[in-house]
Amino acid sequence: MSDVLPKAKAAKAISLFMSTVSTNQKDLGLEAMAKALIDHQAILLAANEKDIVAGRKAGMSEALIDRLSLSTDRIKSMAEGLQVVIDLPDPVGDVIEGWTPKNGLNILKKRVPIGVIAIIYEARPNVTVDAAGLTLKSSNAVILRGSSSAIESNRAVVKVLNEALLSVGFPANMIQLIEDTSRETVKELVTCKSFVDLVIPRGGAGLIQTVVDTATVPTIETGIGNCHVYIDKDADPSIVEPIVINAKVQRPSVCNAAESLLIHADVAQQYLPKLISALKSNQVVIVGCKTTQQYDQTITLATDEDYATEFLDYKIAIKVVKDVDEAIAHIARFGTRHTEAILSDNIKAIEAFESQVDAAAIMVNASTRFTDGFEFGFGAEIGISTQKIHARGPMGLRELTTYKYIVRGKGQIRK
Repeated sequence: MSDVLPKAKAAKAISLFMSTVSTNQKDLGLEAMAKALIDHQAILLAANEKDIVAGRKAGMSEALIDRLSLSTDRIKSMAEGLQVVIDLPDPVGDVIEGWTPKNGLNILKKRVPIGVIAIIYEARPNVTVDAAGLTLKSSNAVILRGSSSAIESNRAVVKVLNEALLSVGFPANMIQLIEDTSRETVKELVTCKSFVDLVIPRGGAGLIQTVVDTATVPTIETGIGNCHVYIDKDADPSIVEPIVINAKVQRPSVCNAAESLLIHADVAQQYLPKLISALKSNQVVIVGCKTTQQYDQTITLATDEDYATEFLDYKIAIKVVKDVDEAIAHIARFGTRHTEAILSDNIKAIEAFESQVDAAAIMVNASTRFTDGFEFGFGAEIGISTQKIHARGPMGLRELTTYKYIVRGKGQIRK
């Protein structure tokens, strides 16, 4: 028997406890968690090293090793992320709106926690901290199910965080970690309707599709980021190369990294030679259309599969397009509704791109890498939603709440 059902039951009990916890208590818990990460970083790094050794032995790519890796700087950033969450307003209890209809009832629409949130993710121990912090501040209970590639790191992080929370008056094992990383536990978790209120998968297309196809619990899709940068004929030349390189290279293993580069035919001659050189100097493998190949014979001809792929690695697909309309059509065919960028000073092209491209975030003259909860001012994020209901884009505290109606009367009965 797996540990899913008992931990789901425990999380349900914790969700009831969380409905009684004040903002001050939650912030005290977050402060303890942040301090514990710094105080116990040697333990976390040692556990993470076991995962890295196992990952390299299993042939994991260096880009995925990067996603998996912790360092003193990354642990410090994780702790700082919790400090940011402390400073954010607590959304729970906010009155969204209120009114009194003709019947004299006082109706309030009030923000409340979702309840038990299960988060399924791959190879990123920082998600463990982000998820624990955001669900705590939003008064939810959390069940974490990471991948086998990060199990040692996740065990260590959850142990440190749970001990920190226990030290400031929270129940033992506040954060529930599913340690059985077999595929069967994913199915168990996403069909556990009696105890789980929401499932959020974070990872590659395969994981997300598996969850969506299997879940009977409500699900928010996140993460698949086949993001494009489109260089218009009226782009500012001074920003083109810095943005393209940043979007692709700054951290290629994350969902808001650029995977495809589209460029207006009128400026292909102006930009492509320099961009190809700059990308290659950053160890980026390039595939491209026939026009792109004219500028570098070593570039492999891109296929539809290339244009549809989230590489999460030092690889990019380039296509020369005749105008902004063709760029929009290409994104409509291959994009994943995550983040799309246009580099242009032409207001008509910008407005067309903003209105016609279907994505959670549109970047105008900025890197795709800014689609991020921290960069948006939300603190840490639980994921980037590519759906159109309830939550879209970076999911912060408010996206981890729902609402209920509080109706106060003075003896009214319906006639």
